[in-house]
Amino acid sequence: MVMPEVKTNVKTVTLTIDDHEVTVPKGTTLLTAAEQVGLEIPTLCHLKELAPDGSCRMCVVEVEGGRKGGLVTACTAHAQDGMVIHTNNQKVRDSRRFVLDLLLSNHTLDCFRCPSNGDCKLQDYSLEYGISKTSFHGKRQPSNQVDDTNPFFTYDPEKCIMCRRCARVCESRQGRDVIATARRGFDTKMLPCYGEDWSLSDCESCGNCVSVCPTGALAAKDSKKFRKWQTTKVRTTCPHCGTGCQLDLLVKNNTIVGAEPANGAANKNLLCVKGKFASYKFVASTDRLTKPLIKQNGEFVEASWDDALNLIATRFNEIKENHGADSLAGFSCSRSTNEDNFVFEKMVRTAFGTNNVDNCARVCHSASVHGLANTLGSGAMTNTIEDITTDVDAILLVGSNPTEAHPVIGAQIRQAIQHGTKLIVVDPRKIDLVKNSKLHLQIKGGTNVAFANGMMNVIINEGLEDQDFIRERTEGYEAMKELVASYTPEVVAEICEIDKEDLIAAARLYATVDKAPIIYCLGVTEHSSGTEGVMSMSNLAMLVGKLGRPGCGVNPLRGQNNVQGACDMGCSPFDFPGYQKVANESTIDKFEAAWQTELNRKIGLTSTQVLPAAIKGDIHGLYIFGEDPIVTDPDISHVRKALESLDFLVVQELFMTETAAYADVVLPGISFAEKDGTFTNTERRIQRIRKAVEPKGEAREDYTVFCDVATRMGYPMQYENPSAIMDEIAQLLPTFGGVNYERLEANGGRGLQWPCRSLDDPGTAIMHVGEFTRGKGLFMAIPYKPAKELPDDTYPFLMSTGRMLYHYNTRAMTGRTEGINELANHSYIEINYQNANQLGIKDGDKVKVTSRRGEIETYARVGDTVMIDSVFMTFHFPDGNVNEITNAVFDDIAIIPEYKVCAVQIEPVKAVVNV
Repeated sequence: MVMPEVKTNVKTVTLTIDDHEVTVPKGTTLLTAAEQVGLEIPTLCHLKELAPDGSCRMCVVEVEGGRKGGLVTACTAHAQDGMVIHTNNQKVRDSRRFVLDLLLSNHTLDCFRCPSNGDCKLQDYSLEYGISKTSFHGKRQPSNQVDDTNPFFTYDPEKCIMCRRCARVCESRQGRDVIATARRGFDTKMLPCYGEDWSLSDCESCGNCVSVCPTGALAAKDSKKFRKWQTTKVRTTCPHCGTGCQLDLLVKNNTIVGAEPANGAANKNLLCVKGKFASYKFVASTDRLTKPLIKQNGEFVEASWDDALNLIATRFNEIKENHGADSLAGFSCSRSTNEDNFVFEKMVRTAFGTNNVDNCARVCHSASVHGLANTLGSGAMTNTIEDITTDVDAILLVGSNPTEAHPVIGAQIRQAIQHGTKLIVVDPRKIDLVKNSKLHLQIKGGTNVAFANGMMNVIINEGLEDQDFIRERTEGYEAMKELVASYTPEVVAEICEIDKEDLIAAARLYATVDKAPIIYCLGVTEHSSGTEGVMSMSNLAMLVGKLGRPGCGVNPLRGQNNVQGACDMGCSPFDFPGYQKVANESTIDKFEAAWQTELNRKIGLTSTQVLPAAIKGDIHGLYIFGEDPIVTDPDISHVRKALESLDFLVVQELFMTETAAYADVVLPGISFAEKDGTFTNTERRIQRIRKAVEPKGEAREDYTVFCDVATRMGYPMQYENPSAIMDEIAQLLPTFGGVNYERLEANGGRGLQWPCRSLDDPGTAIMHVGEFTRGKGLFMAIPYKPAKELPDDTYPFLMSTGRMLYHYNTRAMTGRTEGINELANHSYIEINYQNANQLGIKDGDKVKVTSRRGEIETYARVGDTVMIDSVFMTFHFPDGNVNEITNAVFDDIAIIPEYKVCAVQIEPVKAVVNV
């Protein structure tokens, strides 16, 4: 069969650059064309992610026969047929030398003391073009104008060359528009808006302006401790949220001294404040655990690894013998690598002999795993981050606050809005993105299912559903249609406490545009109806055919850096690695053959079931790897009682956490920067982390510790390195069949997205193309159910919880960065100003917050971010830990706690006056 000739509509032009003939697509700039033949043209203002600026004039080249002397800026001039370009002749060099001379006329030459010495483009070009000082007279005198009010970086206007990179990256990439050109003449400066100090501006301290500054004008405060040429760069993956940003750690003398953004698939040279400034400080913290500790007479004493591991194996084997294998359990770590998590769950299933293994996804996104798996066949994000934030018509953002919880994704959503994307925000709070949104449906907490049913009611009644998609690719439609018929806009408006016209407008907009992804987060999952909420998102997307194609899909933003990976690796009581079901006899047979041992065939307990079981006396031994349930789980007094009820508790951690204090043995873990391995980000992208520094003290690779425990308990286990673990993963997980370290290294740093089933499989960017993983997509008829605890006369406020920008979960990492603590150092509760006025509470006042489970004290943040009679708290701070009062009721399907809704009472704390 002869294949037809493929014709392309791309027009090309051919030109000559420094005697090199090159053919490029029409519209290509001369700068890009030169790069294609290996010619580097100097630039100071150019940023490849943004449109050309042409302001610095360093990239001038000569066009033979061109007008006005033939000099043009290569970053703005387009290639044309027959052009003859000279990039480095005398005329061009003289022009560039003149530009440098002008820049030096208004620049403080203080290179030896400048933190960018050796990493400054102005310095490099001045040396290259032979400019050591300016030839101009009347240069201003230094006036010590350095602004060091930002906790992370300084700004020295006398080192600024007005390239505007900082302003452009802030406006067009970060989406904040904080920096602008101010004043005139020699007094012209790049300043935060209104000319205030950095500390008084709306700056988020993301540091992206610092990363692109070509001189030392904007410099990280840590950079004063080193020179770039003294460091080595180690490419790795950020250890914070699930975005999976790529970054380079700067290492000097076995210490990480800085971090720079890298061009990863998810972040494209952007970082947030945590990635840029707080991704490494905790690694060298002086309070790291460095030796095994055994508790004797209520006090911890240092021990050898042999003594600690022998004690663990002996006690766990005793418990197993006396009470059965199912009296043991293990909690794995969603911040550690895929390889560590795989070996941990293997240890629990083989050496312990139980399926009582879980990870912290239980308390955040287990509803996504269950809900999407039931409706679509795979419990993961369907599309890529780039796909759902680039060239989309609308975004339906439900229960997600990405500018704080996933800041780099939030920045990309801001970029999308700048390019015309219409944003629909469905959230009980006025999150940051609301001010740029087309619609804000400020629904009452816990009403997501009613909202989704109302959207579908409108879409069906107005004939906006995709009948072909429904007929060809789904099942269960009629039952769902019958159920949502009663969820009219009037009914839903009353349940959700919104305007029915806004609901109708949102439904029409989402249904009628071509590309519109649903993006959701914990505001959908952390409810007693969390799984139903996730299924409702699937219903909505299937109804309009927005699955299995670009710019669409159902996209949960996973919380921690490797929550997705921990679930993929089988740290679940229901699933072996790769979501192969414990309840399936053939799965057990497969893993028994692979691991050459008899396995438990009983579905295990979730973490939220293990703790009550400990109180009942059914769980006697627990191994906690990298989790801190005393801080993170709801109803903390209940968690304390559970840990105290155990016969034996092992905690493997970086620091002496509140949970570790209850342990019988504490083992020192190692951080992401001290190990090799992989993380899997929210878009299913498997990415490398690489060892940058040696572990602290006697700390060992985490997976080797699990291997030793298993071996001493009677199940021999050993791996040569993390790469060997991934090879076993690839053998056992069909969706990882084509993944190995060689391919991850060879893929330009972009990683691989599962499913990746064979060595010639490039991975899967968009799920469910043509067919759903389960065959046909399943519509679920889901009635709305109110939250299990609602306000009443005694507890009149509906409280929700969530994250803030500057801290990450328990603050174990971010809390060890001084600048972060300077910006956010105590807990707070958001209160609507009308309620605050009624209670006599002012912004900053100390208040007492009480629920049926306990009370805490915190500080009031008064405004209109939350609705009347609603309040919001973060869960990061030890003062006023909100999980003392959250409600430990669970989703019936995924066993996920209802963090997003509980009832509380608020009253001012009266100051004690000494008479």
